Amino acid sequence: MKGAPEPGADAQVEAEAELMLPHLWQKPTFKELLDCLEKLHVAPPVWNLKVSRAEIIRREQEASTAHYRREVVAFLSTIVSSGLPWLDNDDQREEVWNEASKRLAARCGRTAMGEITRCWPFDHEEYGSFSLVIREPALTGDSLGLKTWGSSYVLAQLLHQFSSGPLGHLFPSASEPVTGASIEPPEVLELGSGTGLLGLAAAYIWRTHMVLTDLSIIMPNLAHNAELNRATIEERGGHVETAPLTWGGTEDEDIHPRFTTGKYYKLIIVADPLYDNDHPALLARAIHTQLCLESDARVLVMVPQRDEITKGLTHDLREEMSQQSSPLVCVEENLVPGEDDWEGSGAGDETQRVGFWWGVFKRDQGTES
Repeated sequence: MKGAPEPGADAQVEAEAELMLPHLWQKPTFKELLDCLEKLHVAPPVWNLKVSRAEIIRREQEASTAHYRREVVAFLSTIVSSGLPWLDNDDQREEVWNEASKRLAARCGRTAMGEITRCWPFDHEEYGSFSLVIREPALTGDSLGLKTWGSSYVLAQLLHQFSSGPLGHLFPSASEPVTGASIEPPEVLELGSGTGLLGLAAAYIWRTHMVLTDLSIIMPNLAHNAELNRATIEERGGHVETAPLTWGGTEDEDIHPRFTTGKYYKLIIVADPLYDNDHPALLARAIHTQLCLESDARVLVMVPQRDEITKGLTHDLREEMSQQSSPLVCVEENLVPGEDDWEGSGAGDETQRVGFWWGVFKRDQGTES
């Protein structure tokens, strides 16, 4: 069923371990080959705060022997290299080759996998259970916004804590239904939305109007994911829209007309935004330009502390925020543990446990107008 969660890693590997791979010399039928290839489908892992990706991979490796994994790869390679002359026609042969190639690529890392779709689950007493369906196109070049980074899921699962904590003055109680007497949550801007997981989760959990933005090249996939989840979000009382916004952009296609006035949004969120030495200054300027001047306006930022480079970029961001004409100061911060897959990108790649720094910023009271 479209949009349904992928099978869990354990069930997936158990099914694979019980599978008897056909021998090509037996000339398996078109249907037999497709059925076998369907059972060899590898769903990209989805981890969370309760079960880490490392634990999922560990269980996967325990359930499937190295010998059997090699046997599966050899089987898939044989199909790709075979002419499959006993099949009825070229269309059947092409379909089998394509499916075998996909299964083989899925075992060679995220970059080789091509397009994938993951179903990210959420479950908490504050907002109940729901899932977001996120498409990730094939990774090419520097298109980092086409991948769902671990920080987006980490921050998304903490959103309810912010709406009842550091950002509580902006939101009604998450446990009470929205009524005519309720405080209306603010329209929220997300910068660097990527595949949209964080912003879509915020629209649902906070029951608010989210504006998701990114580079023009990222927008088609971001808009696609917004449409995939629109019904789920609107049923909860949230709303989502997408628009291009490049930090420091000057071209018409980089800045949507709605952003030209500036100083509008009372809340801005951003996760894992720093990959280059220029990014702290560009991001700080974009935040300064779009954040309203009211005293209760806030910015929520999360940056994984992967190494000394990302720690340095985080420091630079804080400095750049404080140097804006209306300075932005950090009023609350913390470090939370989580799974980061910056190095690993495939179903069986290594991940690392890192600290995810988050900070809440506001305008310096001495410079407000």
